[in-house]
Amino acid sequence: MKLWEKGIATDKKIEQFTVGNDRELDTVLARYDIIASIAHATMLSEVGLLSNDEKNDLCNTLNDLLLKLENENFIIEADFEDVHSKIEYLLIEKLGDTGKKIHTARSRNDQVLTAIHLYLKDEIILIKKLIKELFDLLLKLAEQHKNVLLPGYTHLQIAMPSSFGLWFSAYAESLIDDVSMLNAALQVIDQNPLGSAAGYGSSFPIDRESTTEKLGFSTLKYNVVAAQMNRGKSEKTIAFAMSSVAGTLSKLAMDVCLYLSQNFDFISLPAHLTTGSSIMPHKKNPDIFELIRGKSNKIQSLPYELTLITNNLPSGYHRDFQLLKEGLFPAIQNLKSCLEMTHYAIKDIKVKENIFNDEKYNYSFTVDTINEMVTSGIPFRDAYKMVAEQIENKTFTVPKNTNHTHQGSINNLCLSAIQGKMEAIF
Repeated sequence: MKLWEKGIATDKKIEQFTVGNDRELDTVLARYDIIASIAHATMLSEVGLLSNDEKNDLCNTLNDLLLKLENENFIIEADFEDVHSKIEYLLIEKLGDTGKKIHTARSRNDQVLTAIHLYLKDEIILIKKLIKELFDLLLKLAEQHKNVLLPGYTHLQIAMPSSFGLWFSAYAESLIDDVSMLNAALQVIDQNPLGSAAGYGSSFPIDRESTTEKLGFSTLKYNVVAAQMNRGKSEKTIAFAMSSVAGTLSKLAMDVCLYLSQNFDFISLPAHLTTGSSIMPHKKNPDIFELIRGKSNKIQSLPYELTLITNNLPSGYHRDFQLLKEGLFPAIQNLKSCLEMTHYAIKDIKVKENIFNDEKYNYSFTVDTINEMVTSGIPFRDAYKMVAEQIENKTFTVPKNTNHTHQGSINNLCLSAIQGKMEAIF
């Protein structure tokens, strides 16, 4: 069954090419299509386009489908083009002519757009929840290891003293920026497109405010052309937000891989979180973090893929939009998986203490020494040259402790302030 069928057979090759893998991808939208259909049927009854009995029959059947969907796998057979045609078929099969009325005053264009918006709203909430769990763990680890020094690097050269407290909380605070991006995406997506039909509205006296309230959207996308123009824009917006999260995860994963190597030896992982080699029995490989890094980098390519698909399309609906799901839906699941696995593995990381006992880190403290000299009255440039001479003459004396008092530094991590920032935007 196809919603646009007119009794004329479609070439099988054309059908296979145009449908693609929509059936598989659409299974995630089934729940949302049913929810939107319930709201739509109720609204049609309110404006007199359905009788109360017809509305009740449709809503009861849709609710039964929703219950069945939660207990069984939803399969879209090859006879159906997509999730929308399958659900409409089930309604017609059960209710006859009443089932045929569900498509009144809507198009498949606003139908799929509404389902996608509802789906993306839920996924953003889930992603934010996973981020918050990782954020809380990182702050906990920062507090736990705040006094353990860690070498800082620039240009991959030893630079200045850092700490595990600084390292863990850096990624925690970076996740706050990622939540801000997701919040912005949610604001774009949290607008009701239902009722825009094929993109030019309807001559039926529908009430779009009613479906907005029933579906829990914060506002209506008023202009019907603008509503359809959100197809592609919504997907790109969440893709950029996901890319921001993935960038944070990728960098963290790279740090872990680097710090785990014997050349650095700053951290270790329990054996059960590593994998081995087929020929080297001594190997303990951080495959989990390498895959988090790779998957996250793949997610970061998504906004550009979606941009290239939609880049030069004029207003109105185009079948190109179907291709957006192919990249976006799997990427959402991959991002959630990366967040879960990062949390799962990072909680068991063991940090190494006394790293600075190694003499190669002695010069990490040169800036602290210069600053101490400046505080005693020596001009900065003179202090810089004096310390440079000490290094050259191998007479530099390494300080025993750090004394960084400003906000956000080694000895003043401001973890409660970072916690407050997350709570304020979450």
